[in-house]
Amino acid sequence: MRATIKDVASASGVSIKTVSRVLNNERYVGVATRKRVEAAVAELDFRPNLAARSLGGRRSFHIALICDNPSPAYVYAMQQGIRDRCEIDGVRVLAQPYDRGSPRLHGEIDALISTSNPDGLILTPPLSDDEAVLALLEKRGVRYVRVSPGAHVERSPAVYIDNIGAARALTEHLVARGHRRIAHVTGQRDYATSAQRLAGYRAALEAAAILVEPDLIVPGRYDFASGAEAADALLSRKDPPSAIFAGSDEMAAGALMVAHRRGLAIPGDIAIAGFGDDALASYVWPPLTTMRQPVRDLAWNAADLLLGTDDGQRQLPHALVVRGST
Repeated sequence: MRATIKDVASASGVSIKTVSRVLNNERYVGVATRKRVEAAVAELDFRPNLAARSLGGRRSFHIALICDNPSPAYVYAMQQGIRDRCEIDGVRVLAQPYDRGSPRLHGEIDALISTSNPDGLILTPPLSDDEAVLALLEKRGVRYVRVSPGAHVERSPAVYIDNIGAARALTEHLVARGHRRIAHVTGQRDYATSAQRLAGYRAALEAAAILVEPDLIVPGRYDFASGAEAADALLSRKDPPSAIFAGSDEMAAGALMVAHRRGLAIPGDIAIAGFGDDALASYVWPPLTTMRQPVRDLAWNAADLLLGTDDGQRQLPHALVVRGST
C-alpha cells in the first residue's frame, strides 16, 4: 500500500505538522529532525498527494514553464533542469508552449493562471521581455522568474549568462585564428539574446581594429533552415567571409551543411562556430566550436529562485568549447 504522511510521521518520531513543514521546505525545522523525516520519506518511498496538499492551503504545488523557442534541444534541456529542481520539493511542472505571435497569447496565459493556479511561472525568451505578459502576471499577483531577460533585469528574479561577453570571446577566438572577414548570423530580432550576441561580436571586431561590415551581418531565426539560407547568401558573394559565427548551434549546423554541399573544406576554406553547445554540436562533422550556454543549469536555478524566497538575479558562467570546425 502507498505510504501516507502518518506513516512518515510515525517512522521519524515527529508530528504530522513537522513532516508537512519538511515537505514544504519551511523554516524552523532542526537539521537532525529534517534528516530523520527525509530518511523516512526515502525509506517508505512516500510521494505527497499534491491535490490534498493544495486543498490545505493556497499553494497548488505546480509551476508553469512558458516557452516559445524554435530549438527542441533548448526546450528539452529547460524542462529537464526545472524538473530536477522541482522534484526536490515535490512540485510538478506544466510545460506549455505558446505562439508569441498569436492574438490569443495573453488570454491563454490568463486562462492558464485561472484554471491551474500555478505557484509561479518561468518565462523564457522572448516572452521574458514581453511587457504585456509581465504586466498581466503582476496584475494577477503571480510570482515569476525570467530566463535571459534583456531589459530591466532587476524587475524580477532572473537567471542568465553574459551573452555579450560570451559572443565577444567566441569572436576573439576566430580573430586569434587569423580571420579578418568574420560573418555573423543573428537570431530573431525580438530575442534580447540576439542583440546581445551581436553586440559582443561587434565589440570583438572593434577591439581588434577590424571594420564591422554590415553586409556580413545576416538575420536568422535560431533554426537550421535560416542558418543554411544565411550561409548560402554569404558564400555566394564574390568576397565571401573566411569564418561564420552563428548565434545558435542549429544555425551553425545549417551553415555547415551548405559548406559541405559547396565542396568547401572546414575549417580550411571556411571556419564555422555556433552558440549553445547543444548535443548537435558534437554530432555534426566536423564537430562545432561553440560557446557553452548551460541551459539545464539556468533552468535549475530559475526553478530554485521561483520555489525559494530569493528575489535576486543569478549569472551563470559560459565556456568556449573549441572543436574541429575552427
